[in-house]
Amino acid sequence: MGFTQTHESNSTREVRSMRNKKLLLMVGLIAVIVLALPSIALAADPGGLATYEAAEVPTALALDFIWLLIAAFLVFIMQAGFAAVEAGFCRAKNTTNLMMKNMMDFVMGSLGYFAVGFAFMYGADAAGIIGTDGWFMAGDYYDVTMYRDFMFQVVFAATAATIVSGAVAERLKFSAYLVYSIVITAVIYPIYGHWVWGGGWLSALPFGAGHVDFAGSGVVHAVGGFVGLAGAMVLGPRFGKFDKDGKPRAIPGHNIALATIGLFLLWFGWFGFNPGSTLSGTDLRMAVIAVNTNMAAAAGAAVALLITKFKTGIWDVGMGINGALAGLVGITAPCAFVSGVDSVIIGAIAGAIVIISVYTLENMGIDDPVGAVSVHGVNGIWGLIAVGLFADGTYTAWPVTGLFYGGGADQLIAQLIGAGVVIAWAFGTGFIVFKVMDMVMGIRVSPEEEIQGLDLQEHGSSAYPNFLIVEE
Repeated sequence: MGFTQTHESNSTREVRSMRNKKLLLMVGLIAVIVLALPSIALAADPGGLATYEAAEVPTALALDFIWLLIAAFLVFIMQAGFAAVEAGFCRAKNTTNLMMKNMMDFVMGSLGYFAVGFAFMYGADAAGIIGTDGWFMAGDYYDVTMYRDFMFQVVFAATAATIVSGAVAERLKFSAYLVYSIVITAVIYPIYGHWVWGGGWLSALPFGAGHVDFAGSGVVHAVGGFVGLAGAMVLGPRFGKFDKDGKPRAIPGHNIALATIGLFLLWFGWFGFNPGSTLSGTDLRMAVIAVNTNMAAAAGAAVALLITKFKTGIWDVGMGINGALAGLVGITAPCAFVSGVDSVIIGAIAGAIVIISVYTLENMGIDDPVGAVSVHGVNGIWGLIAVGLFADGTYTAWPVTGLFYGGGADQLIAQLIGAGVVIAWAFGTGFIVFKVMDMVMGIRVSPEEEIQGLDLQEHGSSAYPNFLIVEE
């Protein structure tokens, strides 16, 4: 490693100036469209509580509001966790870029989901395919209950979006990422979400209880993971990831401490993600869900560490981090329907799956710098399947019984159908989006920019401004 100072050439400054002008034009156009829509000019107070005086709000209703909003705030913290994990697992020269992309996931995701995403996902159902009202949360949707639900759901939408940033890290143009963030939160995620959570066709499958995904192994994580796979394939690998014979080479991250802190933030946020999906402050099942969430993460980390120790002879912190995240993803769909013992089994299997998947993708020539596809995509599918196997039928609010507890194969069939659909939908739409963007605007930075790092080229500053780390 060496240290050097760099100076921008005139051509580089001109390119950045042109990019900035295009970006300002895009932002200005979006602002004009939003401000020009009369449907969002709201003069009345939000409805919903007009029925009650402030002191007369039922206790159960107040608890629901408090619990959902607290859970939403916990899930929001996961954005910081994703940013830290991704930056830590990648090189110092791309830290600013990754932090900025994770920030813009929530910025663009909030705008897109507010404008049309929530309507597509939870609006009045049309043939089980898509929601048809609720644009800009206006009209009947300007309501305290709807706004509460939006706050809880928008953090989920942003999570699906931010998963992709790790899979396409260190070589995707920032402008392309802004476009992608809007598309996934406004279209890709909410349409599939409607099929599962909005009363759509997957939830109504004539097998078991229909396709079931309690907190989003499929709706959130598999969607983000397989869109990320599409992006990684369209982009191609980073320079230096594979040798001339196609053998993968390690590109170490620059800050494992930052990545570890990111894991703890994600683990903490998951206690809003999963227990919050009870959608009720009086559903005591949240205690079971919290314990299951924790135990699956612990089992995933332990198994991933043991496997890598056996395989490589070292205690690999990075694989331990991804093992814990894999356990969290794997338990997200079945967390309300299984016991603590089963959650340990589910998490342990997730910890093994993530290792197998990481090596498999690398051997296929696919470069996923942080393991996002393996953690979220592959283990999102495992979480869906686990419902059909381990659901024990004890959650009376939502009776679901899997194969291992006498429910037969019906629930497993419903889960497999949903798993196949989410892979096809997320990968297919993601591939189309990245391909179209590539043809229209180009999505990969130049070789010069990639080698120097996206921080200086895309943002004009380094995360570590006192020096620039250059690979020799």
